[in-house]
Amino acid sequence: MATLVQSGKWIQKGLEIIIAAISWMVFLFLDFLEVFMCIFYRLLDEFLEGKAYSSCYCMELMEEKEKTGDCHQVAQVEVDGESELSETLHRRRNFFRGLLGSLGISLVPKGWRNGESFLQMRHGTRWSDCGCDSCVEWMKNADDPKLHVVVQEPQTERASWVGSKEREAENVIFLHGFLSSSSFWTETVFPNLSESAKQNCRLFAVDLLGFGRSPKPRDCFYTLKDHLEMIEYSVIGPYQLNSFHLVAHSMGCIIALALAAKHSKSVKSITLIAPPYFSSLREDASMVALERLAAKRLWPPLLFGSSFMSWYEHLGRCVCFIICRNHKMWESLLKFITRRRNLHFTFIDLTRHTHHSAWHTMHNVICGGAKLADKYLETLRLAKVKINVIQGTRDQVVPIECSINIQKQVQEAEIDKIANANHGSVVLGREKDFTRDLERIWSSVADLH
Repeated sequence: MATLVQSGKWIQKGLEIIIAAISWMVFLFLDFLEVFMCIFYRLLDEFLEGKAYSSCYCMELMEEKEKTGDCHQVAQVEVDGESELSETLHRRRNFFRGLLGSLGISLVPKGWRNGESFLQMRHGTRWSDCGCDSCVEWMKNADDPKLHVVVQEPQTERASWVGSKEREAENVIFLHGFLSSSSFWTETVFPNLSESAKQNCRLFAVDLLGFGRSPKPRDCFYTLKDHLEMIEYSVIGPYQLNSFHLVAHSMGCIIALALAAKHSKSVKSITLIAPPYFSSLREDASMVALERLAAKRLWPPLLFGSSFMSWYEHLGRCVCFIICRNHKMWESLLKFITRRRNLHFTFIDLTRHTHHSAWHTMHNVICGGAKLADKYLETLRLAKVKINVIQGTRDQVVPIECSINIQKQVQEAEIDKIANANHGSVVLGREKDFTRDLERIWSSVADLH
């Protein structure tokens, strides 16, 4: 028996070594392909747009290393203060880019370095972005762009929870996760509200900046500050929200924490579903978040997809060009194959972004926000805001330890672990139970005020 156990361990260890070797070779090839595509897109952009559209981050790395000998200083050179770009944009390691840099070889001839910078970008679409009506509709009001917000008003102007005295309706702002939209909430929570909640709650489901039907400007870094200002300008300000609850999923949790900390006197409760929280005690918290959420591994497939789109700026742009730019074609093809008139909203949402908006939001919000999360939680703890965390025990996108660490930071936080649920099924497939959980949270907080 002991011999069989020992043999099993050796087999498992051997498989791990083989998988690690294959992973190393695959990502080495992707490193090479990334450098090649950097040059390819630079040529193509100049040919199709008259002059180079912008310096990519791998070019900035090369140029900064030539000047200072240290590519890690780029983030400090480019921007300042609150709007600082995530260090992960500049510290993504690439074997061939590093090799060329050490040899003093630039990826692009110096004559090409006079193109527009990111700060000079325009609002129009690029040749590699989709230009269909649904994707550029926001530009019709480009002088005063606001987020797309789905609002569900209470059925009566004033109502009360069962068993409690009459009070104003409860405002609830919903923030979706990465590569999603307001549909994540309008298709799950909104249809499953109880009659009491329909009478007592005013719901706001937001398409975050750069996603869904919201603006996707080219002159934006999609930082936390950008996202917060757009939510304030599109929701909190126009609807004069003096108090509200927050509900967020995945990436939206980082934005929700920042928004709640900024409006700590107005937030009644914050519910975080699968929050990508990592302690920011380390100086390289952003890199830790990138390494944990998008580790360079082939398995599981979802993790490989995350690493592919997070580490490779130009290869990610290729994927967006093939899928997002041609989403109408793919949708029609899938409808034909499945014989369905309407596709599931998660598939539709997956393509409603530009590479520029997704790339920067991934790095500047999910990774960049990691170094600020502890500060936000401390603000909420001192303000005694009710914090609730919901996460599936089989989540392969966000480690379960993220939720546990929040409770370590704020002992009063309530953690609800959903058995056998993953990153999506923590909501999808259990919509009614999830909605009832939210209603209990809102009701319990309302009873205290």
